[in-house]
Amino acid sequence: MRKRLIWTLALGTAVAVAVAGIAVAYKPTVIKAGNLVLEANGGISPTKLPKNTFAPIKANVSGSVKTADGSHPPATNVVTVLIDKNISVNAKGLPVCKQGQIEARATAAAKKACPNAIVGSGTTEAEVAFPEQKPFSAKGPLVLFNGGVRGGKTLLLIHAYINVPAPTAIITPVTMGKIHKGNYGTEDVARVPVIAGGSGSITSFNLTVNRKFTYKGKSQSYLSARCPTGHYFTGVSASFKDGTSLKGTVVRPCTPKG
Repeated sequence: MRKRLIWTLALGTAVAVAVAGIAVAYKPTVIKAGNLVLEANGGISPTKLPKNTFAPIKANVSGSVKTADGSHPPATNVVTVLIDKNISVNAKGLPVCKQGQIEARATAAAKKACPNAIVGSGTTEAEVAFPEQKPFSAKGPLVLFNGGVRGGKTLLLIHAYINVPAPTAIITPVTMGKIHKGNYGTEDVARVPVIAGGSGSITSFNLTVNRKFTYKGKSQSYLSARCPTGHYFTGVSASFKDGTSLKGTVVRPCTPKG
């Protein structure tokens, strides 16, 4: 039992920087365009899910951006993620946080401003390359807040707090809307703000979304999924300040039950 507990704790730590459950064994999807290299990884837990009905899940996502020659990568402009139609996002009845409540705030203050709207957390790293200076990296926490549902779309606010070089709150709005496009049922569009006057670039991140809440007396999950086919798809595309664009697909297994 002691060995099993130690292994469980070790696996949980690995999950925080990779993907959920057995997803730690997944190889990242590598997407290349010229000198730019994007690695995308992620998974859900549990992976054994009903065929036809939705069940609560936790999702873990990680990614990195680098260059083949080791030079400073260009800044990201827009990231678009297409989510499998068998994964559902539900923010109805969840407390809402407005962007103005978390702007210019450190992580602890942002969490205090909207504690009940938090849906996930993680970490991120940015590299800053000012002209005629050696690039430097900065790491910081990520907190994900529910921004509300309006016009059929769900808003997610990603709050990062990193030294670039002064401590700075960077808020990335993510708009999630329903689509009907092959394997996909939801489109997430994230517009990354300018970092360090345009000299900063996000180089890596990992995050976990795992929020349960109660609405009208019933238990709800921010994310839920089903598994009718034994696998699910995630489409990833990104555009960068230098005009480069990348696009790829991440496929992960699941086990149907029932």
